[in-house]
Amino acid sequence: MRKPELAAAIAENADLSKDKAGQVLNVILDEITNSCAKGEDVALIGFGTFTVRARAARTGKNPQTGAPLQIPASKNVAFKPGKALKDAVS
Repeated sequence: MRKPELAAAIAENADLSKDKAGQVLNVILDEITNSCAKGEDVALIGFGTFTVRARAARTGKNPQTGAPLQIPASKNVAFKPGKALKDAVS
């Protein structure tokens, strides 16, 4: 399912126009993005949790030449599904 399809499903289930449902979806995604950018976790009970994880700097290897290279530290967003989502998928 892509974003327009999700917006259409929201519109149908929440009795909203497709434009309004698209706006709601954009606001939700923007707020999740903004919270993660601040380093905050976003917990949606029953669905899952978006967590910002720090990765330390490390030494890697160029796969073509085999030469060692430094991979800088970074932050990534991880998603841990909630129980209801796990149960629905299983």
